[in-house]
Amino acid sequence: MSCHEVSFNKEALRSENQILLMGAPNVGKSVFFSCLTNIHVISSNYTGTTVSYMEGTLPLNGTAYTLIDVPGTYSLTATSEAEDVAIRFLSGNPEAILFVLNAADLEGSIKLALEVLDYNIPMVAALNLSDVAQRQGKEINVKLLEQELGIPIVPTIAVKKQGLNELKEKLEEVLSRKNRSKTGPFRISYSDCASCAGCSGCPKGTSALTYWERAKKIAAVSVKKTDAAPSKLDRFGDALLRPWPGILLSILIVLISLGVVVGAGKAMRSVLLLPLVNQGIVPLFERLFSSIAMPEMLNNVLIGQYGIFRISFEWILALVMPYVILFQLVFSFLEDSGILPRMAVLFDNIMSKLGVQGGSLIHIMLGFGCAVPAIIGTRTATTRKERLIVTSIICFAVPCISQTGALISLLADYSYWMLLAVFLTGAMVFVLISRLTGKMLKGKVDPLVIEIPNLLIPERKTYFKKFFVRVKEFLVDAEGPMLIAVVIAALLAETGVLAGISSFLKPLVSGWLGLPAEASMSLILGIIRREMSVAPLLTMELTGLQMYVGAVVSFVYVPCLSVFGILAKEFNLKVALSIAAGTVFLALFLGGVLNHIGIFLQILF
Repeated sequence: MSCHEVSFNKEALRSENQILLMGAPNVGKSVFFSCLTNIHVISSNYTGTTVSYMEGTLPLNGTAYTLIDVPGTYSLTATSEAEDVAIRFLSGNPEAILFVLNAADLEGSIKLALEVLDYNIPMVAALNLSDVAQRQGKEINVKLLEQELGIPIVPTIAVKKQGLNELKEKLEEVLSRKNRSKTGPFRISYSDCASCAGCSGCPKGTSALTYWERAKKIAAVSVKKTDAAPSKLDRFGDALLRPWPGILLSILIVLISLGVVVGAGKAMRSVLLLPLVNQGIVPLFERLFSSIAMPEMLNNVLIGQYGIFRISFEWILALVMPYVILFQLVFSFLEDSGILPRMAVLFDNIMSKLGVQGGSLIHIMLGFGCAVPAIIGTRTATTRKERLIVTSIICFAVPCISQTGALISLLADYSYWMLLAVFLTGAMVFVLISRLTGKMLKGKVDPLVIEIPNLLIPERKTYFKKFFVRVKEFLVDAEGPMLIAVVIAALLAETGVLAGISSFLKPLVSGWLGLPAEASMSLILGIIRREMSVAPLLTMELTGLQMYVGAVVSFVYVPCLSVFGILAKEFNLKVALSIAAGTVFLALFLGGVLNHIGIFLQILF
């Protein structure tokens, strides 16, 4: 067998005074980045969160270095977009590398570290999650590990900021004595060298082993098992990976999570937000505008039935916000605790029958928060086919949390059975789209390869930091389009344009879907924000069948403008238009079919 030397362009992604922060997913890289640069990024405890890189300033030895948070990878084989970006950064001749080792899964981290070391770039390693390793009964000989890898290693607990000062000192030492060759980085691949005869130019000679074999050997001599018994948390994490009782536990977790979001959201809405809006905020603006002489039309636009200062608070504050806040609280906990990746592994067989692998469940779950980051997160998929299947599922069958909150408000007061019926219909659409796109698209879907992070209780400060950042992002990204939708609703209603549109769309809205003519407002506003397709239905006196049909149409209806934009950016305009047209057609076709089936059943019974 022969070694294969691969050279890369030294100018690729090159930057002066650049330090790379590298490691596998789930090892706490983003926490290191946040602490070292004071730039707070979202750090998640599941594969694929850090897809695009972040950069910040790290002062060392009186010099301002640029710290690059490189996407987390498991290898440098360039089989995914994240791995390709990592290789390009390594090929850019950086000053040094800060590598994060996972003390709780040392063998996999060492394997990646060996690949990175072959680029001949000065490196310092942080042995993170040392407390988790100790909890699992693993005692690591740090001095011996340093000798085996030939680099300085500092034990750390990033979320508690333990070891960070010593880590910076080691980086300063390495940078001050750096004396690298001017020929730039190179890489020797040992993936085919299990029986090496000593190739010309190979620095390892006859002792070369595959990366995995070398990593296994180093881990074996560096880690010693103690008599510590597995903690309750570790036993619970193991149970989540077994079909029994893992499936039952996962279902209970999902039901409890939904119960918290739905129950607490309804309580927050009815006890706090609706009284605040209906008895405080709206009356205040009514008194304010009544004291100002203005044309009746302008007054109606501002505070009428669809008035800006009425429905902006009723729809956005009282309808959407409580569910958004509670979803982010619950979802962030599931992320950082390591529960979601375990569910992905547990349900991999079911997901594979639908044409995707279990890891895609993470992106789909993220889509319940917002489709935009979920679609971006599919970059970690190893094939384009898988990306398109998961993206289609998110757009067709996964309502964002603000849309879910609006659906809960519309249906739960009428009947929880109605709410269940809508989401079961959504599940059927989920299966239909996954199977249909799987057959239509050419290519393959690779089997699941995912690292299971350690199950842990999220560190409180980091957890709430992520929560507040995400709520802030929602306010910045969503509030603007939602306010635009409110303004459009007010203008359409008060200028008479809505009546004209309703008349034009009456055969479709009233004849086919069986909804009131003014429900055409939902079809218009839903283009701007998906939850806005639900909000107008709240003001109408609907029958049970009309509620069900309207909710299903809103559930499947066209992705909002921000999602359309990200589809065009991540894929192309053709994909964006195809998905938008497909959702509109399916929503209207399915809504009409359900309406006529409902009418037939009413006549029959």
